[in-house]
Amino acid sequence: MKKFLIIQTASIGDVILATPLVEKIHHSLPDATIDFLVKKGMESLFTNHPIIHEILVWDKSKKKYRNFRHLISTVRKNRYDVVINIQRFTATGILTVLSGAETTIGFKKNPLSVFFTKRIAHNIGNDIHEVQRNLELFDDTTSSGRVHPKLYPTVADTKKIAHYRTGLYYTISPASLWFTKQFPKEKWVEFIDTIDPSKRIYFLGSAHDKNLCDEIIAASKNPGSVNLAGELSFLESAALMKEAKMNFTNDSAPMHLASAVNAPVTVIYCSTVAAFGFGPLSDDSFVVEINEPLYCRPCGLHGFKVCPEKHFRCALTIRVEQLTARL
Repeated sequence: MKKFLIIQTASIGDVILATPLVEKIHHSLPDATIDFLVKKGMESLFTNHPIIHEILVWDKSKKKYRNFRHLISTVRKNRYDVVINIQRFTATGILTVLSGAETTIGFKKNPLSVFFTKRIAHNIGNDIHEVQRNLELFDDTTSSGRVHPKLYPTVADTKKIAHYRTGLYYTISPASLWFTKQFPKEKWVEFIDTIDPSKRIYFLGSAHDKNLCDEIIAASKNPGSVNLAGELSFLESAALMKEAKMNFTNDSAPMHLASAVNAPVTVIYCSTVAAFGFGPLSDDSFVVEINEPLYCRPCGLHGFKVCPEKHFRCALTIRVEQLTARL
């Protein structure tokens, strides 16, 4: 029975997009033991996961390097047969090389990949999805068709949000870590005011997003909004999104939560584009973006804190009617 370790210590979206690799290994080798290494804060994505055996956590927030040394020791003691490193940064490259695993796999972009037993290219563009790039780490073939990320909300998660799932409702996740990936507040207000006031609108996000959600709700005339930002866990949010009439998000983590439970989703792309390969994978998914070419778009892979051109036309010229068509 082989022991696998998958390493992805980036943000929530990147972790979710690694889950098809878990499913693929399990499908190919049902008896394999699969562990997953994430940064602290991401472990709750895998509460009671039916496939993953153990979650290893790297706490980067304090005593980062002492924790890293301890992690190396733990990985070596676990005696993995295969380590698959999805991350493309030096630290996880060091961990992979020092793991003691017979087989180490990762992307060529990792500075330590020259010491891996197998490394492959990571090419962004040409509409190749990140999921497909990740799946190629397990073998040399790209899976055909659309592959969904997958999370497993528990019975407790579903019970926690059951009282919200009454009647037809929508969810809106208005925030992003990056300004240029975030639909403007006034645009969200304009959109919310078009929604039937008898329908419930749940605002989702982290505790850091609570004020933004409050500001949008306060500026809106629609009485049906409820701010749940910071109130629900990742899996509870996913469970709520699964039964929504529609989920509206930016190009950000909630989009991937929707994909992971195959929830209907409408994604607003401002400065970024779906062609980078990080777009929605739900069966019912739709991208809203500016209708005409813009000389400066896309301006970057991850977005910026301010619009580099100072006009933010990629967001401000999106028409609210493009969203209302998905209600």
